[in-house]
Amino acid sequence: MMAPPVKSGPRYNTMIQSDKVRVIDENGENLGVMYTREAIEQAAEVGLDLVEVSPNADPPVCKFLDVGKYRYEAQKKANAARKTQKTQEIKEIKMRPNIDDHDYDTKMRNVQRFIEDGDKVKVTLRFRGRELSHQQLGMNLLKRVQEDVAEIAKVEAYPRMEGRQMLMVLSPK
Repeated sequence: MMAPPVKSGPRYNTMIQSDKVRVIDENGENLGVMYTREAIEQAAEVGLDLVEVSPNADPPVCKFLDVGKYRYEAQKKANAARKTQKTQEIKEIKMRPNIDDHDYDTKMRNVQRFIEDGDKVKVTLRFRGRELSHQQLGMNLLKRVQEDVAEIAKVEAYPRMEGRQMLMVLSPK
């Protein structure tokens, strides 16, 4: 036998499990503690549902509300919260140890733009062939990057080697 589907959202009317509840009517007036059956009947007389708004209180707090409208408002509130939240992405900038000044400046403009947008930046330095034996050049370049963005970003992950690449992660201050 399959279990019934789990209802999401607040419990209302016959779903409320406690015997007694504290009741607040549609105008916000506190009607006090009463039996759940009585409260459901009173809500029905007004043409509304008895909705559990604070299930963890003792006794649970219930209100006379229209369940559909209550759920709709809650969903709108959740959507608005989701819309305003900013997710932080990791943007990657790839360089080589013998990068030219102009190319370096262009990459640094991108790094600054990403950090101002609130994103983290992963600076990847790729070594090819014999460049691998000159890791100090890569280290100097990453130190230069670090100094150039010192006032707007902090180093989250200091430079480290991973195979033929040297990585460093910057995040906004």
